[in-house]
Amino acid sequence: MTIENNKVVTITYKLTVGGGQTVDEATSENPFNYLHGSQSVLPAFEASLQGLKAGEVFDFTLTAANGYGEYDEEFVHQFDRKMFSDVPVDMLEVGRVLPMQDQFGSPMDGEIVEITEEFVMLDFNHPLAGEELRFVGKVLDMRDATNEETSHGHIHGAGGVTH
Repeated sequence: MTIENNKVVTITYKLTVGGGQTVDEATSENPFNYLHGSQSVLPAFEASLQGLKAGEVFDFTLTAANGYGEYDEEFVHQFDRKMFSDVPVDMLEVGRVLPMQDQFGSPMDGEIVEITEEFVMLDFNHPLAGEELRFVGKVLDMRDATNEETSHGHIHGAGGVTH
């Protein structure tokens, strides 16, 4: 059996960025499970695992463009400080991520990058935007997805959704 669409895949991995800094890890004790072909992971990540078998190791790098995109200054916005009058003072600090909504009500996170008396500057780029992503890991297991998992677009049970 190989990794292909509609397979529930279980892997370990270590994700590192420039200079080898580890930013995420899935271990054999706490592996990562996903439904291959459901668009729940980065397309280039999925393509890099396509065709692998249980027991195989992988080591691949995704460019920023194939990962979370290039860093874009246009995703940094300045807001009037008065808009945050209901936010507790201890929540307004550089580096904190605030849950926000766009004009359509869609959730988005903004990291506070600057605060003055007049404004709060938020960065809406993904935290890994502009980074080259290196994944090193192993395929632990895979199975056919159930009809319900395929129709829902996610896995159920251990490592997945329970509903």
